[in-house]
Amino acid sequence: MASSSFSNPAVKHDVFFSYDGRDTFCLEFSRRLRVALVRKQIAAFFDLPWRSDEMLPSLLNAIECSKISVIIFSEAYASSKFSLEELVKILESRKIHGQIVIPVFYDIVPSDVEKLTGTFGDGFAKLQELFKESPYMLQRWSIALTEAANISGFHSNRDW
Repeated sequence: MASSSFSNPAVKHDVFFSYDGRDTFCLEFSRRLRVALVRKQIAAFFDLPWRSDEMLPSLLNAIECSKISVIIFSEAYASSKFSLEELVKILESRKIHGQIVIPVFYDIVPSDVEKLTGTFGDGFAKLQELFKESPYMLQRWSIALTEAANISGFHSNRDW
């Protein structure tokens, strides 16, 4: 269970956003969030929509150095190794540092994230095929998705 106060002294960002940039609607949603936060002078970390293995350590560090993480679950999220590694780190930071975690279910329902069903589950199935030789990673990701789906969050859709 997460503690009630944030305890990480290395804070650099108010908010870290985890999303999959391949989903163009989600990318536009994220862009609008970024603009709104800049206007309010909130220090937010948005990673690039296209990531590489070399970037992963700095992304994981940015998560650890943030007060809040916002996870934007979209159809493409579960098909991204990077998004799922971010998710695992976010939940770890929640447990260790009391980081606030806010899920946003963008055009999907939490039960699809929890149970890996619907188009969200289809994306995870594709990733399972790619990582079938790494059952430990798949299990970590699946557990993290279930845990995150059960955190109270927000729903949004493409009709904004």
